[in-house]
Amino acid sequence: MKTYEVVVVGAGWAGLSVSFELAQKGLGHIVLERGRIGDTWRTQRWASFHMNTPNVLTVLPGDRYEGPAPEGFMSGDDFIAMLESYVERNSLPVRENTTVVDVSPADGDFEIRTCDDIMRADALVVATGNLNIPVRPAISERLPSSVLQLDGADYRDPASLPEGAILVVGCGDTGGQIAEELAQVGRRVFLSTGRNGRVPRRYRGRDIFLWMSESKLNQRPRQPGASRALVGRTGTLSLQSLSALGVTLVGRARKMSPSGSILFDDSLSESAAFADDLSQGLKSAIDEYILRESIEAPEAQPDPGETVPARFPNPPITKLDLASEGIRTVIWATGLTGNFSWLNIPGAIDNEGRPLQERSLSVPGVYFIGLDNPEAQRSGTVLAAGHEAERIVNHLASAR
Repeated sequence: MKTYEVVVVGAGWAGLSVSFELAQKGLGHIVLERGRIGDTWRTQRWASFHMNTPNVLTVLPGDRYEGPAPEGFMSGDDFIAMLESYVERNSLPVRENTTVVDVSPADGDFEIRTCDDIMRADALVVATGNLNIPVRPAISERLPSSVLQLDGADYRDPASLPEGAILVVGCGDTGGQIAEELAQVGRRVFLSTGRNGRVPRRYRGRDIFLWMSESKLNQRPRQPGASRALVGRTGTLSLQSLSALGVTLVGRARKMSPSGSILFDDSLSESAAFADDLSQGLKSAIDEYILRESIEAPEAQPDPGETVPARFPNPPITKLDLASEGIRTVIWATGLTGNFSWLNIPGAIDNEGRPLQERSLSVPGVYFIGLDNPEAQRSGTVLAAGHEAERIVNHLASAR
């Protein structure tokens, strides 16, 4: 049985960032991946998917972007190729197609059982994330069998869907971008909204994520219970711009009626106002940063994605009969969670299977990376890769 100083579970951006830092410190380790490098990015993204962060910020520890399009956006395939190149260039010890089935304490260290062997480790880094298992609301169980139900992670392209109208439930970046793509090819789309914020794509001459990173606005604490904001890839995506494309907007999906209709609340206007307020607050904070640091920047210009007149239903739609509206597909973009059922270490997860950690640190010897943490808005994204990986590895090195 082989023993490592550290075993890292997961070879996405989080696990590879930790692996790089471990190698820099000379700590012996292995990275175990259930599928191929970046498996979630291969299997849970649609065909036209691109990163929300600009290329210049989509980098891992030790790297910097030197290409021709710093404010462009990598496709999913490009991002996977970058991860594979990162492993090769840095000679990182990744073992693919190795599913971890159990991790348990064993004589002061940890025993890791995989699909084909057993190993031990002094420390464990869990880099599987908490955004890889789709979550559907209870009403999904009551939809008729004639309606195709997909999770946002399973959607690939408009051509793969049956004819007829489509209901997308959830208006974070996944739901909003899928609804936009479907509307652009002429599909009839309904979008069930919620209390999601909105992040404009560009502001005062730069991509918004560049301003947020430079000013450290994305290091501010995440609001408790905050949903993922609506972000467009090529331009600002808003409820107003989606309605102008012909997407029919409704409120939150609440329940199924006995007659086979989905009932919605009357929260559309409130959700739109919430998104407007968050966007304006973000832009005001950037204005303050520019003024405080005496930065030369163009004056703000009207954003077509925000100034386009809304075409919200009046009166609001609170009931959709699936059959009469011709809705043959429902796409659930209603959130994701993680699967930590294999982690049998007392104190590392709670009774509902959620990680117990603070600033990446859990019980002695166990670390988590890549989670949506309350400590910073950038957590759970590649923007936090270097910071979280360095913090974990420094703690590991100091504990040796």
